[in-house]
Amino acid sequence: MTKRASFAAPTSRQERFVRSTNHDRIALGSQSVQPVLDNKGGGSAMKSNSVSRAVDEFATGSADSLILIGRVLLAWVFVGSAYGAISDFSGSVGYFRSLHLPAPELFTMTNIALEVLISVGLILGVGTRYCAILTFVFVVAATAIAHRYWEYPAGAQQIGQYNHFLKNISIMGGAMLIFVTGAGRFSFDRAS
Repeated sequence: MTKRASFAAPTSRQERFVRSTNHDRIALGSQSVQPVLDNKGGGSAMKSNSVSRAVDEFATGSADSLILIGRVLLAWVFVGSAYGAISDFSGSVGYFRSLHLPAPELFTMTNIALEVLISVGLILGVGTRYCAILTFVFVVAATAIAHRYWEYPAGAQQIGQYNHFLKNISIMGGAMLIFVTGAGRFSFDRAS
């Protein structure tokens, strides 16, 4: 049998399905009415609800620290890429030249400047939402210019470009999340 959620006060035969996110508290207000689970299918709902509750409480209680860690991890790819482009400037220019881009030196310098700006903004939490938008647009452009995997012959090169394409899709998702959540408490945005 399937378990159905209802919005009635819990009884002794029903278990409360409690989610400890702020969204649920706001949506339900100060009333004691909570979504409940009809537990006719066995006792497994109790165990999964307590695990879910513990995970929700950890995420809610640690949100600012986790957002900081997420910002640093998202920025790390840009830190590494900027460092690589700076330490091997001629190699970066050669890469842009191989993509048949006009003014590959200018593309390399612009790329480095944007990656440093994105890195600093995300790590320090300065203009974080604007930085998230910049990250998203930058990665869309980089993907469109450099990771068109479908143009490569089947084999290692296509697989490598496809992996870069997927990585960039994930980075865009992370940028969207940072845009929505903001920088969190541990940031210059919050300090000002």
